[in-house]
Amino acid sequence: QYDNQGITRIGFVTLKKPDQVRPVATNIGGTTIGRPYTSGTFSVSGKGTVAYTQTRPEHPADVAIARRNQPPRLITRLNHDLFSQRELARTTHITYKSSFDGQQIHGWVVTPPGFDPKARTKTSKPLPVMLEIHGGPFANYGERFSFEIQLYAAAGYIVLYTNPRGSTGYGQKFADLIDHNYPSEGDFQDMMSGLDVLIDRGWADPRRQYITGGSGGGILTAWVVGKTGRFQAAVAQKPVINWHSFIGVTDAYPGIARYWFHHMPWEEPQRYLARSPISLVGKVTTPTMLLTGEDDHRTPISESEQFYQALKLRGVDTMMVRVPGASHGIVARPSRLMVKVAHVLKWFEVHR
Repeated sequence: QYDNQGITRIGFVTLKKPDQVRPVATNIGGTTIGRPYTSGTFSVSGKGTVAYTQTRPEHPADVAIARRNQPPRLITRLNHDLFSQRELARTTHITYKSSFDGQQIHGWVVTPPGFDPKARTKTSKPLPVMLEIHGGPFANYGERFSFEIQLYAAAGYIVLYTNPRGSTGYGQKFADLIDHNYPSEGDFQDMMSGLDVLIDRGWADPRRQYITGGSGGGILTAWVVGKTGRFQAAVAQKPVINWHSFIGVTDAYPGIARYWFHHMPWEEPQRYLARSPISLVGKVTTPTMLLTGEDDHRTPISESEQFYQALKLRGVDTMMVRVPGASHGIVARPSRLMVKVAHVLKWFEVHR
């Protein structure tokens, strides 16, 4: 099982030619329904039949089977009774060049139910647009079902999610562009260039742009609002705000100190600060909500508290949402997923 440009696949290799992969099945995933991350699983019978979880942006995991020289076949439709009564948002793949260095970036545009790009004219009113950023940062989004993004689109937003530099599934060189360099100037332009594409098409309203993301996406959200005032509102979910203090509270401290920086924080404090969103807080004008689980040990809530209090000191409109009992995986419970989405949508609604 491997990822390739936002699509999770299953391949077959032999011991004699391990560098030659024969594709067996595609669109594996759908077992995590919050956001469109890679997921899914498969098994193989003694006769070579592959059973796997198949997903598309229009449905979460169903079971499919693939046999040699035969097209894959879906054998379950677990949510057909519900989705046959609902019009879902439409997901379209786009590619564009980053304004930073011309890197080709992959993204997906999710349009509200009933949105018809062919019916739009020069007088059609553009819609509010939301940039939703994946975490990791060594991870990827793709053509997979996402309950959260469907809810955002159903609320009337065009949603853009992308795989900026550092995302997996595009080779070692692309991933290493953020090695010891995250957040960076490049990933900022990778995302902004995608929004510019939608604005140039006339789909997205430049006066109603919104941004959110979790974990690594929360870091980038807090970073971006310190770089630009183009957004009407932002929600930074479970972010890292200060790499120096973060090393002292996260459960991932050995790996962060060893692999994300060249030295310990007390040996190069300025480098840790330069890559911290807190260093840009003096430039933030965007109303920004912080949302974190109280039992988050990966990006502890003390990080969000720093940004919240800094914004309060500056007089920037802000709000702190503490999710009781929630760990880093806030959406592990459906009720928390709904609470999270409701807070994001309400914050954006207030600032429309």
